[in-house]
Amino acid sequence: MAEALVVIPTYNEIDNIEKLLRNVFSLRRTFHVLVVDDSSPDLTGLKVKELQEVFPDSLFLEERKGKLGLGTAYIHGFRWALARDYEYIFEMDADFSHNPNDLLRLYNACEKQGADLAIGSRYVKGVNVVNWPMSRVLLSWGASKYVRFVTGMPIHDTTAGFICYRRRVLEQIDLSNIRFVGYAFQIEMKFKAYLKKFKIVEVPVIFTDRTKGESKMSSGIISEAIFGVISMKWKSLFKRKDI
Repeated sequence: MAEALVVIPTYNEIDNIEKLLRNVFSLRRTFHVLVVDDSSPDLTGLKVKELQEVFPDSLFLEERKGKLGLGTAYIHGFRWALARDYEYIFEMDADFSHNPNDLLRLYNACEKQGADLAIGSRYVKGVNVVNWPMSRVLLSWGASKYVRFVTGMPIHDTTAGFICYRRRVLEQIDLSNIRFVGYAFQIEMKFKAYLKKFKIVEVPVIFTDRTKGESKMSSGIISEAIFGVISMKWKSLFKRKDI
């Protein structure tokens, strides 16, 4: 059995999923992949089932009823991984914004360099984003600066969603108390790992905006991140048990 599992949430990613999976399975290190599909109307889940016949021992699918949110998809995947023997659990988008080759670099940061949490960072060395309009670059970069200021986390890319966790990180975070479902989920997971004093490193990556499919970004997701951070920090000051 592989020691590394990549969790990929999907919703209408039929244009990307086959190429992405074949890329992951072509890497020189063995990764298993769990796709968590939220009943994609474009039949992404059906395509994954077809590919399971090609990769029967390394590709897994969990189908959920309805669009339930990014954060809950990852938590579903984390619980699935923890019920098995995976030592390294990854978060990765389905739209090729994350380069599959960088899975190896995140893995090495944990396995060889001793990190508990390795972040594929867009901002640790300048701004490494391709195909985003300047307004979105500034919004994302500014959001990470804001989160860093409010929370005190020494992390440049606090909203990044390309991550490798050691198993012990997910075992020690109470997943039932993760409250956010959008991109604030990424901030909350990092903050709780930071409060528990896990070793966090940032690995510089180049983030490339999707060329196929539609973005899932919305104003509600942005609002959740902005106001959720303040609430999260406030609770941590009183050392609430659910932090």
